[in-house]
Amino acid sequence: MKFFRLIGILAVAVGIAIFISVPAWANKSETKIEAPQTAEKGSEITIKVTVTHSANSFIHHTEWLWVQVNGKEIDRWEYSATRLPDGATFTKEIKYVVDGDLEIKGKASCNMHGSANEAVVKVTAK
Repeated sequence: MKFFRLIGILAVAVGIAIFISVPAWANKSETKIEAPQTAEKGSEITIKVTVTHSANSFIHHTEWLWVQVNGKEIDRWEYSATRLPDGATFTKEIKYVVDGDLEIKGKASCNMHGSANEAVVKVTAK
């Protein structure tokens, strides 16, 4: 009987150790931005923001994504257990009128592990 109790305690300890170490194996939400390097002043450009994250379930998912141009937030998406992203990898497109040189930033965050990066792209106005 003591043997089975010892096996049970070891199994629980191993389970706890694995559960605690899972964040080390998990990936964070990663953001990539695509935009032209140059654009005519007054023209409209398309900014593509792609988020990659290994999970997309009600328990574990990308919880938000934002995009800024020259320090001002121009769009934001919020996700939840009942309103998930389109997939583990998804893309959002934004139309933006070039009014000068642009610094575009994008960031997404996993609800459990945070963000892998803040993507930055610069567009030079001609």
